[in-house]
Amino acid sequence: MEYNSIGLAGAIFAGAGAFAERMLPARLGTLLALCYDSDSRLPGGLSRAMFPVRAESTCFRTMNKDALKKLEDDLWRSADTLRANSDLKASEYSTPVLGLIFLKFADNKYRQHEKAILAAYANLKGTRREKAVSEIAIEKCGFYLTPHARYDYLLTLPEEEDIAKAIKEAMKVIEEYKPELQGVLPQDEYFRLTRTDKSIPKQLLRNFADIPEDASGDLFGQIYEYFLGNFAMAEGQGGGEFFTPRSVVRLMVEIIEPHRGKVFDPACGSGGMFVQSAHFIDEHRNELGGDDGDIYVCGQEKTLETVKLAKMNLAVNGLRGEIRQANTYAEDPYGSFGAFDYVMANPPFNVDDVPVSVVEKDPRFTTYGIPRNKTKAKKRDQGKETVPNGNYLWINLFATSLKPEGRAALVMANSASDGRHSEADIRRSLIEHNLISGMLTLPSNMFYTVTLPATLWFFDKAKQDDKILFIDARNLFTQIDRAHRAFTEEQIQNIALISHLRRGRRDRFVRLVARYFEQGMEKLAENKAQVGPVTEQLLDVLEDRAGKQAVAELLKQWSGLKGLQGKYAAYADKQAAETNIGRKNTAQKKLREAFAPFFIGLHDGLKRLDKIVRHHEKQRAERAKKANKRTPQDRKTKALKGALEDLHDEVKNAESFFSHIHWLQERFPKAAYEDVTGLCKLATVAEVEVQDWSLNPGRYVGVVIEEDGKTEEEFVAELLAMNDDLNRLNEASRELESVIAHNVVQVAGEE
Repeated sequence: MEYNSIGLAGAIFAGAGAFAERMLPARLGTLLALCYDSDSRLPGGLSRAMFPVRAESTCFRTMNKDALKKLEDDLWRSADTLRANSDLKASEYSTPVLGLIFLKFADNKYRQHEKAILAAYANLKGTRREKAVSEIAIEKCGFYLTPHARYDYLLTLPEEEDIAKAIKEAMKVIEEYKPELQGVLPQDEYFRLTRTDKSIPKQLLRNFADIPEDASGDLFGQIYEYFLGNFAMAEGQGGGEFFTPRSVVRLMVEIIEPHRGKVFDPACGSGGMFVQSAHFIDEHRNELGGDDGDIYVCGQEKTLETVKLAKMNLAVNGLRGEIRQANTYAEDPYGSFGAFDYVMANPPFNVDDVPVSVVEKDPRFTTYGIPRNKTKAKKRDQGKETVPNGNYLWINLFATSLKPEGRAALVMANSASDGRHSEADIRRSLIEHNLISGMLTLPSNMFYTVTLPATLWFFDKAKQDDKILFIDARNLFTQIDRAHRAFTEEQIQNIALISHLRRGRRDRFVRLVARYFEQGMEKLAENKAQVGPVTEQLLDVLEDRAGKQAVAELLKQWSGLKGLQGKYAAYADKQAAETNIGRKNTAQKKLREAFAPFFIGLHDGLKRLDKIVRHHEKQRAERAKKANKRTPQDRKTKALKGALEDLHDEVKNAESFFSHIHWLQERFPKAAYEDVTGLCKLATVAEVEVQDWSLNPGRYVGVVIEEDGKTEEEFVAELLAMNDDLNRLNEASRELESVIAHNVVQVAGEE
């Protein structure tokens, strides 16, 4: 029997079944799925569902957060699998892939307005007001696509056609009718995709065809940003130059609240600061009052390829503004001095090659002092002197670009907070001019280019006092993978709330707590609906008395939710008309306390069931061992364990909202700002002067050692559970090794 490489892989994994689903590398599995037409042709009992190649089309109008995440993950997995099986670097692959997302966006938008465009053309045809279809299309949706530029046309081209050339022509058409995109969209980049596999452009077209036809610009914006982030992570050091992680930008935006005015980013990368500013306005439109609060954005970036990414990003997200290619140190295309309402950026850190002669007469960089070397330049080096560190050039630029009531946020190297000599002089000048409103230390590993903590600087020319808010957020993060961390949405809101409380906005506190209650109650109601099916599975597997009693106790504990729902309803009714912040806060604390025993009981019940299920498995294994047999697969027990694990996760998810409420109420019991050791400190200028004008939050907030809250018994129980899981995985691995070894021998013809 003869095998090609794919057939060989299939033969080796034949019969591995469920083990292969768990153990087979995702990329190899996806490659197998790509190479076989249907489940019936996949080898070894493997199913295409084990290795999804294309996302299911889901209507955006009904797409929740989980469905969107699945769509993003599936789209990325499929696209990245194609790259992994080629010789393309992430940097070569990113631009054409993002271009196809843009093409699909343009096609969807044109499709959504196509009937109206054709109707308007028909009505005007033959009259003195007659217009070209292209002109009407640009007015109605911002794009005009000829038949050969339509996504479906490209998708249905025969395999033997030059797909890369066809995509290039489509991009040229879009640019022709939308001059602001002239020279922006990728074109020749599609030819390099065919370097080792001519089918990649076609396969990518199929991949992004899964984006629903009725998808809004918001959905495309999120997918575009998701791909930007993943490409940045894949590129590592180079990727961080064009992308700032979303959660960091979200925090910056939530604190300075950009709306109604001009926003400037002098190192704009792919435009993420602008996109999150627009999202902030959409989410808080009702709170902002007045007009719709929309912004006009101005960005500059020195790298042409990154400028193109940013312009596509603005177009996909429907933002008004412009992006220009410029070297910020030497060029000022917007006349930025005192020109902007908001400034945000993540500039390059620790640049040391900027000539002093380029910046020393520019008020953008010298108003509060210019960074200089500790010693004077020697005679032979005069005129060639460089700025020792560019960090304070950027800090100067932010301060000088603001209008009289402007606000700014920038990411800066941690070392800049304590810089000495000329940097300390500049810092003192900024403090004495009352420009700095806050400093926030970020956790480490939040960026793709920097592993050490960075610091966020906040400026506010309209601040009402001369104090500076210091926040140490180094211990507030969620681990994404071994090397990267991020803030959850709730962590972003909690940290930003500290800044709002500092400004006396106590209503924000009770409003956020009320939102957490609402979200937590919704999750609990969803969880309860899962309890019935899980208890049926439990009773089907656990036949002993202890098991049935544990199930009964779990059901009894869940029955307590009805009383809590009644308390929540009574609270909501009473507080709807309450305007006093103090009374609202008291009612919220009382309600939160009522939930604590409920969650303790739930966790105890679930842990008891986990222990009983493990004991059940252990007994079966011992019986099999005595009978000198392999432990038989018990699908019911496996399904039950999966359901129990899901229920654990869902309960923790629901409880997390109540944990956030407790976190806030414990630190700010009066729903008002107060200094919290280890978290935040509102310092006076005199206190900062004592610290030699340092702006390092760690010097002010102090340190607190927090425990994980687990008892010794809980720790031991978790350790034993993990050990059981390890033993099961080891056993499964040994069985899989045996199956593969047997198949290799068969393939080699030695049996």
